[in-house]
Amino acid sequence: MGVTDVSNKLVRETGLFGALVIGLGSIIGTGAYVSVGLSAEIAGSGIVFAILIAAATALMNGLSSAQLAAAHPVSGGTYEYGYQFLNPLSGRIAGILFVVAKSASAATAALAVAWYISLSISVPFWVVNFIAVGLLLMFTVLVLAGVRRTNWLNSLLVLVSLLGLVTFIAAGFSERDAQEIVVSVSSPLSLFHAAALMFVAFTGYGRIATMGEEIRAPRQNIPKAVIITLAFISAIYISVGLTILHMGGISSFEQSNFNIAHLIADPNWRWVVIIGGLVAMSSVVLNLILGVSRVILAMARRGDLPNRIAVLSTDNKSAPAATWLTFAVMSLIATLGGVKTAWTLSAFTVLIYYGITNIAALKVPPAQRFIPKWVSILGILGCFGLVLLAAIA
Repeated sequence: MGVTDVSNKLVRETGLFGALVIGLGSIIGTGAYVSVGLSAEIAGSGIVFAILIAAATALMNGLSSAQLAAAHPVSGGTYEYGYQFLNPLSGRIAGILFVVAKSASAATAALAVAWYISLSISVPFWVVNFIAVGLLLMFTVLVLAGVRRTNWLNSLLVLVSLLGLVTFIAAGFSERDAQEIVVSVSSPLSLFHAAALMFVAFTGYGRIATMGEEIRAPRQNIPKAVIITLAFISAIYISVGLTILHMGGISSFEQSNFNIAHLIADPNWRWVVIIGGLVAMSSVVLNLILGVSRVILAMARRGDLPNRIAVLSTDNKSAPAATWLTFAVMSLIATLGGVKTAWTLSAFTVLIYYGITNIAALKVPPAQRFIPKWVSILGILGCFGLVLLAAIA
């Protein structure tokens, strides 16, 4: 097994604000602009309940992730936690699951952006996948420029993304012909299936944990960033869900091909939301390339992947080989799958991944704990329960 070189470490240059931006940038795109639509197709008017179930599960997992990241602040997320607190096999499985799940999420976001572009300029169907791969290539190059430059870009992307969502919510609730909000559940299995898809939309907090090696004062900043990010994004998703119901319910949303911008009558406001969606999903791609590459870096350091993949740049601010491998995996998924297929793959793999996260959190020594064990137990039940119920549905 490979031995980690202590001198081969990434520079700690990201503070609390930077960690928050990274978390929001990893979550807000496909969650608000894609996942709500896919989940609404399944849960109908029960979409708000699906969001709440996903948020509660994410909170348990987020606290477990924060606990682990504070106790063992290195790059790699549950891959490293599995090794540290469970066993090598658990770590390897977690590493593979993370790479697949988050690569699928990034592919989903890239494909969604490609569809937005293709519909605007009327390009052939078969070109969509190539546009998605081109987007992945562009952001791979940006990530290789170093995390500090990426953080500045993250701040801009998150700001524009939030502007688009705030515009959608404001425009939606100002519609004169809007309907009264009616929230109901027609099928419990459909509800949990939708919640499983929505859960992926919350998992950007894991992106914060995977950068444990690059965040300053990780024991303080990682838990704070995870909790603040989850609270903020939960409010956003619920607001978007309520707005969809207010603007005519799920039937109108289905007719819009799950593009929330098409629900807005005013063309000026609609374009603000479209731009916000494109920027938000691009932000997801950017952050996930960085997050997945850090897990691949950790796997290479341990010898689970070829050691040459662990080589850093001369200034120790990027991992070129790991980043290019990340691009290759994401591009393969984007080439072979569609939006719904890629998102479903991400949902099932990430739930199992976070099940392992919660199991590892139970093994943190009492002296290092700041959350009770029942939080992680609920997280385990939530993850594996959603996988089972979604599979039955």
